Amino acid sequence: MTLKVIGAGFGRTGTLSLKLALEQLGFGPCYHMVEVFKNPLIPTWWIGAADGKPDWQKIFAGYDSTVDWPAATFYRELAETYPDAKVILTERDPEEWFASTQATIFPNATPPDGDAPFPRMFRKVIGALFDNRMREHDHVIDVFQRHNAEVRRRIAPERLLVYEVAQGWEPLCTFLGVPVPATPMPTANSREDFGKRIEEMRRGNQPPT
Repeated sequence: MTLKVIGAGFGRTGTLSLKLALEQLGFGPCYHMVEVFKNPLIPTWWIGAADGKPDWQKIFAGYDSTVDWPAATFYRELAETYPDAKVILTERDPEEWFASTQATIFPNATPPDGDAPFPRMFRKVIGALFDNRMREHDHVIDVFQRHNAEVRRRIAPERLLVYEVAQGWEPLCTFLGVPVPATPMPTANSREDFGKRIEEMRRGNQPPT
């Protein structure tokens, strides 16, 4: 399968809601960080990508779209590999985004340590974007804003949708050229949802997303 939609937005910008929306619109299955935990080998594939040896065909086998990390780190490479794919940059207020990251995916001063595949992947694919300085307010927001500006600069306007999930179906469906569903836009992965999932994963000895 060939990717039809590439999400360039960082985690905690409504990416899980977008995943569900894309799948409802017929652009699924959609790859998201939650997919990483389905196979213990998957983090090693992303480590390979970070080392400059990606196997996109293997990583995205069976998927029509991708959002969130880890793929968002490689949006440029993916946009070149799949030149017909449309790109969606999910954004939100920087201060709200920072607060959300600190309460969920960046709760510690440093990325997870250890040599297990997931902590290594996190450090190389996500932590490296922030110089592993995940709790420094000004630095983290600066990385976020520079990334968003870079996406706008690199991706042709006709190929790019800058989008906030709070905008609902209309701009998304117009961009993708599909009808607007009669059902409400999906919403998922609030801080409360994230906390519940952490507890479930702790019981199952899995990392959170």
